[in-house]
Amino acid sequence: MKVCLTIKLSSLKFRNMLVSFSKEDYLKEIYKMSGSNNLRVSTAHLAEKLEVTNAATSEMAKKLHSQGFVHYEKYKGLKLTAKGEKLALNMLRRHRLWETFLIKTLDFSWSQVHREAEILEHQTSDLLIDKIDSHLGYPEFDPHGDPIPNKNGKMPVCPELISLAEAKVGSSYYVARVDHQNEEVMEYFTSLGIELNTKIELMNRLEFDNSIFILFNNKKHSFSATLANKLFVIKKTNEDLSGQ
Repeated sequence: MKVCLTIKLSSLKFRNMLVSFSKEDYLKEIYKMSGSNNLRVSTAHLAEKLEVTNAATSEMAKKLHSQGFVHYEKYKGLKLTAKGEKLALNMLRRHRLWETFLIKTLDFSWSQVHREAEILEHQTSDLLIDKIDSHLGYPEFDPHGDPIPNKNGKMPVCPELISLAEAKVGSSYYVARVDHQNEEVMEYFTSLGIELNTKIELMNRLEFDNSIFILFNNKKHSFSATLANKLFVIKKTNEDLSGQ
């Protein structure tokens, strides 16, 4: 009986942990999708981003609303409350500090750290994350160029960026941020030697499909429009974006 009870309690604890993880992940994604103006996010779009069903997202939206983390009305989407935004920023801080730590301290590549940080962010105490922040010198941007909220939830000032797909032919730019949701794309960029502050010259663009021809590290490459939209660039290098 004791063994059975222990298993049941452990299973219940594990299920509750998964629910907690899911709640935090939802809030984090809502924050990223809503932007600085905290716009409403549709449940359908959120479900697509998280790769879950619309039904699951609607159910979670109701739970988050009842717990005071979001404002939610059916067919009108979700909007973070102050309570929800605070937790979302806390999780973003944990995630991005872990990514920075794994690259700077344990020599992970930038294509490897996202998955690891997704796990570690949920297992970290406030004390430990503060120690990691201090150890790293309070970085403002992670290795992918994403801003890191400080302990009080304040974001650093971010420079104006454009995607490489929008860049002007004949001009040179520096990589300032990368869309790192796709590990295969990240691994491809890594294989080419692309990292933050890599200087790229846009040589030509084909009008019929918007593919581009670029020069970096003294080598010529061609990128599809889809790939070019994964890199965000700036005219001048910014050491604060290096994350290294």
